Amino acid sequence: MLSPEVVFERISQYGVVPVIALESADGALRLADALWEGGLPIVEITFRTEAAAEAIRRIVQHRPEMLVGAGTLLRPEQVEAARASGAQFGVAPGLSPQVLRRAQELKMPFLPGVATASEIEQALSLGCRWVKYFPAEAMGGVKMLQALWGPFAHTGLRFLPTGGISEANLAQYIALRCVAAVGGTWIAKSDEIAAGRWTEITQRCQNALRIIAQTRSAAAH
Repeated sequence: MLSPEVVFERISQYGVVPVIALESADGALRLADALWEGGLPIVEITFRTEAAAEAIRRIVQHRPEMLVGAGTLLRPEQVEAARASGAQFGVAPGLSPQVLRRAQELKMPFLPGVATASEIEQALSLGCRWVKYFPAEAMGGVKMLQALWGPFAHTGLRFLPTGGISEANLAQYIALRCVAAVGGTWIAKSDEIAAGRWTEITQRCQNALRIIAQTRSAAAH
């Protein structure tokens, strides 16, 4: 079981978390291989489908080099199912104290979703220093993130913005000091997974990592 510090450090290192909804667990291992080949040994499988728990279990069991998270955790029992399947971190679109408390009880690194200053205050009061900012673009994107971070910068708060992010605006988000990584639904699209277009997914991983490396290098200088 990885500590929250290790999990969050690895997420920050990669800079992007592929967010995937799988209709069937049958493609889980091939998806993991496509991400790995693209340089991204990390995935968030969302609990939007019945296949989520089994997909997580298969990747964790057969591809132990992958960092596997569970997304769209809306109820405490989903947190339990995700943890039982081997998920190493959890993510939610919103902030439910009950869901967060269950994740903490199970020692599961967890990123609740926030969109306002009040929700950030609540997350901090519940012990969270990492939060998902969702839906990022619809809520004002980079400008809103900069504005929100101002009053909270001294707390060590870090964001994982998700929603509306793509290769076109990835660099703008990564350039922000408050952004540890982004959630990437564009990395692997449902139709590509269904059609087995794994090369396209691998290429998209490589493109994202190149943008992140270039952006971070420019910021360091």
